[in-house]
Amino acid sequence: MTEKLFYEDAFLREFTGTVLDCREEKGQWVVVLDRTAFYPEGGGQPADHGTLGGVNVVDVREKDGEVLHFCDGKVDIGTAVQGAVDWERRFDFMQQHSGEHIVSGILCGKFGCDNVGFHIGHELVTIDFNAELSIDDVIFVENAANRYIWEDRPIQINWPSPAELDALEYRSKKALIGAVRIVSWPEADCCACCGTHVKSSGQVGMVKLISCQKFREGVRIEMAAGGRALRWINQIAGQNTKVSQLLSAKPGETAAAVERLQKDVYALRGRVAELEEGDFIRKAGELAGKGDVLLIEGAMAGDSLRKLCGMVKEQCGGRCAVFAGSDGMYQYAVGQDGADLRGLAKALNAQLNGRGGGKPEFVQGSVKASEDEIRKFFMSGL
Repeated sequence: MTEKLFYEDAFLREFTGTVLDCREEKGQWVVVLDRTAFYPEGGGQPADHGTLGGVNVVDVREKDGEVLHFCDGKVDIGTAVQGAVDWERRFDFMQQHSGEHIVSGILCGKFGCDNVGFHIGHELVTIDFNAELSIDDVIFVENAANRYIWEDRPIQINWPSPAELDALEYRSKKALIGAVRIVSWPEADCCACCGTHVKSSGQVGMVKLISCQKFREGVRIEMAAGGRALRWINQIAGQNTKVSQLLSAKPGETAAAVERLQKDVYALRGRVAELEEGDFIRKAGELAGKGDVLLIEGAMAGDSLRKLCGMVKEQCGGRCAVFAGSDGMYQYAVGQDGADLRGLAKALNAQLNGRGGGKPEFVQGSVKASEDEIRKFFMSGL
């Protein structure tokens, strides 16, 4: 059994341990020590990284009471080695994990639900609850959790006896056997947990509940705590500052400015659609009775491409092929009443490096070809 120093002192950054085993597995060295401050992955918390005797620790797992350190180099069995935990990574995980406890405890206590999933990701923390929550519910929990954090409440961690455990009300996602480690934030949460945590709630700094989406029979909340929360807020504030500058609006009035811009855009789109339709009607009229027609136009939206093809087809009395784009990249639409154009589309795609298809009387897709190559294809009589 490896002595787990991270349970004695979660703030221990350096330690010395004796190498009990070192074996190579799949290009990595698996090191077992008599004692370690490296936390192994578990309970939703990722493993610690750092260095051990001059080699890098890239993963840590626990198996049958032994903590396995996966390293990029070898250390000698029987020697004492110095270990150093990547403290920035560890403290980040401690902030996230402690913040999750406080949020989950307050939320489950308020709404009578369970935390059924928890994961610390690279950027955000996800927590799953088996209850439906409104945006007002989430705001309530965020405010309550931050008030608790700012009160700087101390954490309580113990290993109760079986009798004490039976009398204790605590959160757990699964049935537990053997010794159970109870992590308690008084008046907020009491939970069975194997992770590392800060000493008092004030060290969490803050929590920010970023999103709440329906997930399975309940919801999934995305959360950031401590340094992650600050970085997320700064990122959003920076984006809002750029938007306010671009729209010449005060930072607190960017939403209203965007709404005004949207109205202007919708009005402009309507005007453009009117002008486009008039242009399409004119082109279709000019091509009335011309038979087969090939048009190569500038880039346009897919709906516009199909609309132009349809309008010209109705007037020309033959096949209408419209290509829209530039620089060797074109979208196409081809239509002809009473015809089967699927063979044409197959040949077009093969010769012009394209892809697409459709119904007998109408096909569409894209090609990687020049305007000359497109014209040469249709002049071939296909």
